[in-house]
Amino acid sequence: MNIFENNHDDFLGTVESVDTATVLIKVDNEEKLRNLQVNHLLAIQSSKTSQHLIALVSKIIRKASYIEEDEVDSIEKSFSVIKAVLIGTHYDKEGIKRNVFHRTLSTIPTINAECFLVQGMRLKQFMQAVSNVPIDESSVSLELGMYSIDDSATAWLNGNKLFQRHAVIVGSTGSGKSWCVARILEQVAELQSSNAILFDIHGEYETLNSKNFQHFKIAGPTDKKEDGILFLPYWLLSYEEMLSLMLDRSDNNAPNQAMMFSTTVMEGKRKLLKSSGHESLIDSITLDSPVPYNLDDLLADLTQKDTEMVPGVKTEKQGPYYGKLTRFIQRLQSKQSDKRLNFLFSNDTALQNYNYMEELCISLMQPACNGVGGVKIIDFSEVPSDVLPLIVSLIARILFSVQQWTEKSKRYPLAIFCDEAHLYIPADTSKSIDNASLITFERISKEGRKYGVGLVVISQRPSEVNRTVLSQSNNFIAMRLTNIDDQIVIKRLLPDSLGDYAEMLPILDIGEALVVGDASLLPSRIKITPPNYKPKSATIDFWDEWSKESVAVDIPAAIDALRKQSK
Repeated sequence: MNIFENNHDDFLGTVESVDTATVLIKVDNEEKLRNLQVNHLLAIQSSKTSQHLIALVSKIIRKASYIEEDEVDSIEKSFSVIKAVLIGTHYDKEGIKRNVFHRTLSTIPTINAECFLVQGMRLKQFMQAVSNVPIDESSVSLELGMYSIDDSATAWLNGNKLFQRHAVIVGSTGSGKSWCVARILEQVAELQSSNAILFDIHGEYETLNSKNFQHFKIAGPTDKKEDGILFLPYWLLSYEEMLSLMLDRSDNNAPNQAMMFSTTVMEGKRKLLKSSGHESLIDSITLDSPVPYNLDDLLADLTQKDTEMVPGVKTEKQGPYYGKLTRFIQRLQSKQSDKRLNFLFSNDTALQNYNYMEELCISLMQPACNGVGGVKIIDFSEVPSDVLPLIVSLIARILFSVQQWTEKSKRYPLAIFCDEAHLYIPADTSKSIDNASLITFERISKEGRKYGVGLVVISQRPSEVNRTVLSQSNNFIAMRLTNIDDQIVIKRLLPDSLGDYAEMLPILDIGEALVVGDASLLPSRIKITPPNYKPKSATIDFWDEWSKESVAVDIPAAIDALRKQSK
């Protein structure tokens, strides 16, 4: 029997008006308003048999009207109106579809169509329709938690649609955002051939240490080349990325410096190709080709040009670039000697090997196999903040470029989780380093789906994340947001019909989220299930710590670590 048949006890009212996906319902049974809340579910009679349209309450309004008794007096009479958003259709027909919910609207309600509360046993039965994974999607289900309106119903996401169409996970500090990310990663990691990368900016995900995870760290000042330590040699940088790091564009000699740098880099790359037996590539490489070149040789060539004297009419005169490259050379030498940038400018000869990039990409892009985990977590905690956007985007660009140039039949999907995305996908790009980073992520957000690269943007400040990248995402997991600017950004990204739904953002409980998008069967408020491996919380209990009788604080060691740039 249809779960919404013979439900006259839950009769609420009738449809007064219909506007696309929004309906206004005049309440005929005022008693039922006691059980009604915003975001409650309603079932609306459809013009087709065995079907009911499901709507989400977005607003409850009390209105007044005046009825004239005679020429002098009038009587005030109040009535209630409910504004609801249509979200899908419930099917319950013997032999065809039994208790099935779809996010499609096969019809729209007619005027005076009857509306019913979905509560009690009917709510339980309906949530079974939502939480039971359809047979054709059982292999792509990702369990996120439980629905808040029925904590016995499992909330699941479609794993294909979550990564195909990109996702955004946002929430203020302490809202449970990291738990949500860990919950998703744990399930991804359990897949036999998983392939995902998490950019862990503060090292809080090091606790995810099962066999299904691999941990990497960007090399610190004293690190040597070994397993788990990533070096990103300078020659992997594109021409624009290198200039954003080295060139002061306000310098009057900047054009000359850029031109000489590009010329010298090309000479260095050709030289290495000859010495490594890859002469056939010399005519096809460009400035951006990831081919090693020797930085010491480059500095020597630039210094020679900077101090060059050429024959004059009577005596020697200064060469065309005499003194014009001095500041550029100084900046380059300063970067090269900066121990914090060991991961870029290490003098380890193995990093100058032509095959190093292949070794790096295999370690990061290889799916899970032979007991090696497919979820790779990269710790950026020792990368200086001023170059963080450049280094994160460098890895993202390399991954995307390799994926793009892989033969289509051999291309394997890869998901990139961008934690603390506001730090390197900024809305404001006043620095050239930020610009270089933004170009990479904008391209991935626009074109990633074609090449099997999914993007998951994670941030506590969505108002500071680039709007283009956010707008390319079709799935939103929004946890508690207390800042009004952040709330406004998310409200604008949600479908217009669900605008009022986002009003709950500042009042969500810790670990609770609004989930909207292609991957979610039902726009829902969900209580996230805690992960098995909990990330390191960045929250310190001040009062509890201050209440301890004695504490151990080692300030001299901290100062020593600061000087060494190594913990």
